[in-house]
Amino acid sequence: SLRTVTVFLSTLTPKFYFALTVTSSFISGLIFVFEWWHFRKYGTSFIEQVSVSHLRPLIGGVESSPPAPTAFSAGENEPSRQSMPECKVWRNPLNLFRGAEYSRYLWVTGKEPLTYYDMNLSAQDHQNFFTCDTDALRPSDTVMQKAWRERNPQARIKAARQALELNNECATAYVLLAEEEATTIVDAEKYFKQALKAGEMIYRRSQNCHSQSPQHEAQLRRDTNVLVYVKRRLAMCARKLGRIREAVKMMRDLMKEFPLLSMLNIHENLLEALLELQAYADVQAVLAKYDDISLPKSAAICYTAALLKARAVSERFSPETASKRGLSTAEINAVEAIHRAVEFNPHVPKYLLEMKSLVLPPEHILKRGDSEAVAYAFFHLQHWKRIEGALNLLHCTWEGTFRMIPYPLEKGHLFYPYPSCTETADRELLPTFHEVSVYPQKELPFFIHFTAGLCSFSAMLALLTHQFPELMVVFAKA
Repeated sequence: SLRTVTVFLSTLTPKFYFALTVTSSFISGLIFVFEWWHFRKYGTSFIEQVSVSHLRPLIGGVESSPPAPTAFSAGENEPSRQSMPECKVWRNPLNLFRGAEYSRYLWVTGKEPLTYYDMNLSAQDHQNFFTCDTDALRPSDTVMQKAWRERNPQARIKAARQALELNNECATAYVLLAEEEATTIVDAEKYFKQALKAGEMIYRRSQNCHSQSPQHEAQLRRDTNVLVYVKRRLAMCARKLGRIREAVKMMRDLMKEFPLLSMLNIHENLLEALLELQAYADVQAVLAKYDDISLPKSAAICYTAALLKARAVSERFSPETASKRGLSTAEINAVEAIHRAVEFNPHVPKYLLEMKSLVLPPEHILKRGDSEAVAYAFFHLQHWKRIEGALNLLHCTWEGTFRMIPYPLEKGHLFYPYPSCTETADRELLPTFHEVSVYPQKELPFFIHFTAGLCSFSAMLALLTHQFPELMVVFAKA
């Protein structure tokens, strides 16, 4: 049999070896293209998935399951905990004023700070919050219903003016003028005070007759939304104008008056104002109430908790000293809090450490995405700078999260695996001139590298066989 094999090899021509290497190069190239397509679409290697799912059980291997996540968003039931969360967009609780802040940026730079997608989401919010089925009975509300659908800002402002001519107690018309016509925060506050006066009157009227019919109940919900929105924006005006204690009182009163509206995340406005006052004990009290496993987490909650833990040790923290003597209990708690925050949103540290430039935050954010990181850092960077050594501690420890969780897109320690759809949603929310952060990027699977190498190697052999046929035949026989 050995002699037969020898005779067979001696009769093979260079053309056979060339055809063999070309065919193997072509087949490995097809496998590589399929592997790459499968990875881009499903996020896993097809060969690796088949080997783990079907071959490992046959040879007695046991697949190690990732650790169970311990934090979920509110409203999720048990079956949905096993699946990847969808990329839900949230209203930014600290969104700026269009006329007084976003428009000012446009005038100075000539760049649009808001995307059409973001503004379209806001238009939908306004229609949901500020309109109801009974608007057709009141001419001013009918005009405002059309105003919220207008794309042109000047058309919206003109419609709001028209609504006030029909009824000078139209609260939603004052809201629109405060958001879009006012060019300063002082002017916006004046409009919101007029909206508050009108809104309270309408709200009391709706309370007296809300039980008469479903239509009256819907009107009460609308009037409640308007009143809460106006009070919140007035508190934000006071915060921007330097009246911090007044803003804190308004936010606390609002949360007591409407405790069921916790999903509006008014506590995030309160946290930022308390940090400005350096009332860290009050900040801790708010965190104790809202940093709960059953509530949707946010970068504001996770990073504020990390900031308070870091504040206890950051002033005396030195990486050289810590490496020699080890970390104390307080330092371990601070580092763990930073790891927890980074696992929730890994984009934030680069903005806090000023490794990446900030832009104006959008009106909507994607939790755990770059848009949320921009919104958090825009308002909270000054609070980190105020605490001596806090940014140094963050700089020394934040990247350790990815040594602890090497594949955050596939695994999770405290939270769900990092959603793979965040990049697409963030590109819709953030302006085109901003470089969207896609860190951490998922590493390519081994089999994509392997098939790419195999394709390249066989293609090189085919080229050498074509150029040096006699030498390659001798090499193959040897």
